[in-house]
Amino acid sequence: MSKAHLSPIDVYKLLPRTNCKECGEENCMAFATKLVNREVFLDHCLPLAEKKEANYQTLWELLKPPVKEITIGTGNAAVKIGGKEVMYRHELTYVNPTAIAIDVTDEMEDDEFKKRVKGVEDFSYTYIGINLSLDMIAIRSTSNDPLRFSSAVKRFMETSSLPAILCSFNPDVIENGLLVLGKNRPLIYAATEDNWRDMADLALMYDCPLVVFAPNDLTLLKSMTRTLLEYGVEDLVIDPGTFSDEGLSDTVNNFTILRKAAIREGDELLGFPILGVPLTAWIGHEGAPEVAIWNETWLASMLVTRFADIMIMHSLDGWSQLPLTVLRNNLYTDPRKPVAVESGLRSFGEPDEASPLLFTTNFALTYYTVASDIESSGVDCFLLVVDSEGLSVESSVAGRKLTADKIAEALREAKAETVVKHKTLIIPGRAARLSGELEEASGWEIIVGPLDSSGIPKFVKEKWPTTPST
Repeated sequence: MSKAHLSPIDVYKLLPRTNCKECGEENCMAFATKLVNREVFLDHCLPLAEKKEANYQTLWELLKPPVKEITIGTGNAAVKIGGKEVMYRHELTYVNPTAIAIDVTDEMEDDEFKKRVKGVEDFSYTYIGINLSLDMIAIRSTSNDPLRFSSAVKRFMETSSLPAILCSFNPDVIENGLLVLGKNRPLIYAATEDNWRDMADLALMYDCPLVVFAPNDLTLLKSMTRTLLEYGVEDLVIDPGTFSDEGLSDTVNNFTILRKAAIREGDELLGFPILGVPLTAWIGHEGAPEVAIWNETWLASMLVTRFADIMIMHSLDGWSQLPLTVLRNNLYTDPRKPVAVESGLRSFGEPDEASPLLFTTNFALTYYTVASDIESSGVDCFLLVVDSEGLSVESSVAGRKLTADKIAEALREAKAETVVKHKTLIIPGRAARLSGELEEASGWEIIVGPLDSSGIPKFVKEKWPTTPST
């Protein structure tokens, strides 16, 4: 049975078919359909998961992602990478957003070291209701001194609970780091053609994932993953090398070839998360640091869109990381599910029973744009958020997801007539065509507002009646 042609019927035949509803679905066929669409997990079928008999193993092999999912860290701070099912997000969706690690070195002064670690932890930006943050710390041994590296790892443990990457090609250095941090399951960077056996022993001893590094040599990379798998190391991350400038085309090609081999060709020896190192943009750089930051940022942006599951970076500047994390968030949003907020009545400022009442849709970008414009202007008002199935005002009106009847029903459900003592509703300018129908359906007076929410403050000031209709 081919994964590419897997159907709900194929999965259904291997389920218990008792319709017990323990998975939360109405029947086994509904569960099978969601399994194929990757909307639920196999272990949600408790009768099958508890026994783990032949059918469970068969389904696991059919449903497991072509790119293995790897966990770095432990507990609530753990980060998952990989687990990809498809080459491109429109085919299904991407899972486990690209993890971003910021580097520190064992030669940094204590204050600088702790400042960078705290800067990573404190990086936070709210974007359409989602908190954007950074994920990990990469501790690099630039001294190649095992004791100095161990001291740096101790400083890290005292400062942060984030997952870590231990970076050195020297097994003795890595071992000293693992003596301190091994129980926290850091990612070991990296096994090479020369040190793979020692690194593999450390990965097995401490049960840590291991990066396989073969710069610009995919044949060697595949050979090393085969060898390490046979040696017993199962949690691998692959690094084909990250090159900027003249080597950029090789970098993009290698990342693409690796992901295509795993997903389209089913090559399990290459079915592992891919690590990129945009930090290489700093190597040999001379001149203004802004140039290196810019080069690192566009390189990281390319790798996020070209299948990187984890990246090591140097820049902590907001103008570098903010657009990168926004790009990552947008790319990893499920295209099947519009980003929406909960519908209902919101209040801004200190509105009273005579304050304006406006409405918008529950598309997250629309809602947060409107909310931001209202908050920044200091307008005291109520805002009715109407369920439009996550579509913008114009799109939902055109697609009949937002109708006069639906808005009238939202007004009734929110009991708007008890919140304000008038019956006047300001509607978005892009919903103007609904004004007549809405007056008939709701019994409210309708005022058509501005096309853009940035015009709300001026509109309310000039147009809102002193004595609204009652």
